[in-house]
Amino acid sequence: MLLEDKVVLITGGAGPNGLGFATALQMARHGARVAILDLADARPVEAAAQLGDAHFGVVGNVTDKTAVDRAVEQVLAKFGRIDILVNNAGITQPRKTVDISAADYDAVLDVSLRGTLLCSQAVIPVMERQQSGSIICISSVSAQRGGGIVGGPHYSAAKAGVLGLARAMARELGAAGIRVNCIAPGLISTDIIKGKLTEEKKTEIAETIPLGRLGRANDIAGACVFLGSDLSAYCTGITLDVNGGMLIH
Repeated sequence: MLLEDKVVLITGGAGPNGLGFATALQMARHGARVAILDLADARPVEAAAQLGDAHFGVVGNVTDKTAVDRAVEQVLAKFGRIDILVNNAGITQPRKTVDISAADYDAVLDVSLRGTLLCSQAVIPVMERQQSGSIICISSVSAQRGGGIVGGPHYSAAKAGVLGLARAMARELGAAGIRVNCIAPGLISTDIIKGKLTEEKKTEIAETIPLGRLGRANDIAGACVFLGSDLSAYCTGITLDVNGGMLIH
């Protein structure tokens, strides 16, 4: 198993149809002990229980430093270490540039970008003590192609910020044995696009993608397993495109 005895913390991982929970399932199947961090309403304890008794759910808001630090302490108390962090938590909003309010901007940037920073800050000292670790940040093809599908420009900006933050952390933390990489998903069929695209529009988009379909949550989960495992031991600072060929560059 690729992740045997590894401990992974996944943010925003409780949604049953989301990227985070699909990643939790695949990582658990590869031998990892999984901690799911999510809001109380998302029921992370129940989500972790679906993976089996060896896993752990913890309530916390990734935009709140105190809550993040407390959650990491709980994971350490349970498992004693953290080998992999998946910065998955994120939200999107369909907005035109002139319609983005201050509240819209703060909401999207806080979860995707501030949350990535706060969660990374919380686990970095742990990984530095271990002299090993893998931080995986979920960005988006929207950051690379300038949006144009579901999220507004502030979503593209947040996800572009994630790319820059991850690359800078990779450069800074490599000497401590910590790898930091990004995944840039294309359009994935999860709850985040529910109600935002008609089936006709989804079909139209799929016809423009070389692989002929929208992505599935498991497509991203497999990439997370790769970046969390020793198969990617010499990869840091990379952006792994998982978009079916929607963007080739």
